[in-house]
Amino acid sequence: MNILYCASEAQPYAMSGGLGDVAGSLPKALNARGADCRVVLPLYDTIKPELREHMTYLANFTVPVGWRNQYCGVFTAEHAGVTYYFLDNEYYFKRSGLYGFYDDGERFAFFSRAILEMLRHIDFAPDILHSNDWQTALVPVYLNLYYRAEEKYSKIKTAFTIHNIQYQGKYGLEMLSDILSIGEENAHIVEFDHCVNFMKGAIEAADKITTVSPSYALEILDPWYAHGLDKLLREKAYKTCGILNGIDVDTYDPTTDSYIAANYDVTNYSEGKSACKKALREQFNLEQNDMPVLGMVTRLVSHKGLDLVRHVAEYIVLSGIQIVLVGNGDYMYESFFNELAAKYPGRVGVYIGFNPELAHRVYAGADFFLMPSKSEPCGLAQMVALRYGTVPIVRETGGLRDSIKDSGDGMGNGFTFSSYNAHDMLDSCLRAKTGYENPQGWKILVERAMNCDFSWNTSALSYMGLYEEMKNLW
Repeated sequence: MNILYCASEAQPYAMSGGLGDVAGSLPKALNARGADCRVVLPLYDTIKPELREHMTYLANFTVPVGWRNQYCGVFTAEHAGVTYYFLDNEYYFKRSGLYGFYDDGERFAFFSRAILEMLRHIDFAPDILHSNDWQTALVPVYLNLYYRAEEKYSKIKTAFTIHNIQYQGKYGLEMLSDILSIGEENAHIVEFDHCVNFMKGAIEAADKITTVSPSYALEILDPWYAHGLDKLLREKAYKTCGILNGIDVDTYDPTTDSYIAANYDVTNYSEGKSACKKALREQFNLEQNDMPVLGMVTRLVSHKGLDLVRHVAEYIVLSGIQIVLVGNGDYMYESFFNELAAKYPGRVGVYIGFNPELAHRVYAGADFFLMPSKSEPCGLAQMVALRYGTVPIVRETGGLRDSIKDSGDGMGNGFTFSSYNAHDMLDSCLRAKTGYENPQGWKILVERAMNCDFSWNTSALSYMGLYEEMKNLW
């Protein structure tokens, strides 16, 4: 089974969010199950020199972009047993970051078309083209419009994964001919709500649509979650499914993690987590006492549920729970948490910024991990927290619902609440504190959490089944 995984980011080369984690981990897990899964990425200027020096030049060609042809070079490298292809065009990708530029629509239209052109020039014939989010959503569209009649492309099947439906790739209709090379007769494929919508095109054109959790696959049929695409997705429900993401258990492994104060596993976690908790408190100037520590590693944006936290954070602190937060985002939330830390020194610690090493220390040193998201397509942090023996407190939405079950029945692995309500979240935090104060019961819960398996093995098995099913289509 040959799979070309098309993504705009993948660890360790380029990373801004969950897609980078998935694209850096899933192909490796698929290859462990006998597939030949390769990844194609833009050759960003931000890729580290020590990674670039292992790349080998393969070929160059031109790519149609509206009325012009643009240069594209192909480089390749191998990492962790996975072959990567990098598409080079300095005009589009020699930038200071991955996204957020005025011409992102043109950049990733070029990238999507270049992926298909690349197949003429490399010694790899995929059975499946798997594209991800709006940045590569045009791959199945272009395949059907311009390449399907050629023998090399005639039997390729396409999958499209929605990692976050909020970001759809919306642009003005003037892009149709000037950038996308899509005529009026085919405009309906990508046209939606009086604009060009890249994600809509993939939903129309792909053979299969997946989301990053089973619950999210159902949620996006509801207008509350779908950002306008619910009607279309209900029409395409016959080809849609949800497969829960996994985590890279080599990167997130408390037995070998070099970022944390002490290594541990499920057999000796008590001593290990105590050392990590002590070090975390020292780093954030928190009091060394008997209180539990609640950790958060998050983007400080509204859909992460931070308005709930803002309403009841003082109640949490005054109930006898210390808070440690690592993240950045909206100024409103950054200011709130900085003020909370200033008001409660020794009880609240805040780091504004993205710091992977510090995030690992929070996973290892905290007792609880809070994720009160308004929506969460999958979420990986709650799975990482489990692996480090830090009990998640989550709202039941998307992948949080699929991975965390309330321990109130004596069988779950965390604490959950369903309604988007600050006091329901507070109640879950207080229930967690009550559980923490029962050492015997808490030991059982932590061990159950650490024994959860959210590696990519299960997800890879599901994807392999989906790909086999796709090969037999038409």
